[in-house]
Amino acid sequence: MGQRSSRLPGETRVLILGLDMAGKSTLLYKLKYNEAVLTVPTVGFNVEMMETERRASSLTVWDVGGQREMRPHWEQYFQDTAGLVFVVDCADRTRLGEAQREFERVLKSEHLQRVPVVILANKQDVPGAVGAVELTQRFGLRRACGDRHWFVQPCSARSGAGLQDGFRRMVQFIKAPSLLTDNPIADTVSSLRSTAISLKHR
Repeated sequence: MGQRSSRLPGETRVLILGLDMAGKSTLLYKLKYNEAVLTVPTVGFNVEMMETERRASSLTVWDVGGQREMRPHWEQYFQDTAGLVFVVDCADRTRLGEAQREFERVLKSEHLQRVPVVILANKQDVPGAVGAVELTQRFGLRRACGDRHWFVQPCSARSGAGLQDGFRRMVQFIKAPSLLTDNPIADTVSSLRSTAISLKHR
């Protein structure tokens, strides 16, 4: 899966992308401050630092606006990215095709080759939301992500459910990708809770 360090650097860059209104900023601030923060569509980007307990490492998380006019500028943030988090509004079935096209376009960047991916299947608290298995099938993830480690994490940005698990998975991918399973759906999130890696609010 490419040559990657077995240790997290002092600051590891993680990029959050997704369509506008997918819930990127909401989940970032819920994860960071454990609070529901009223957000407006991001124009430009937000940057937050998140510490991990293991070896005093940290993630520098970049949340980039997802409006149509912003998407051509996403590539300016690709270089030096260690992990990609792509957020999907699973309650809005009318935009799933648009989200898939943007996701596949991002994966084609030379700067993101073999970079691990965690897809946050957001808004699972909304009745009728697309689940992880259906999203995997609709996005053709086994084909699209066949050259990298990937994982689909159901979550709710409002309640915070699943967010810690999704980012723990990203930390694991970056830290020791060769030790992880090749079956992203079979892994249960409960198995991650027993690891020594966790995120701290500050």
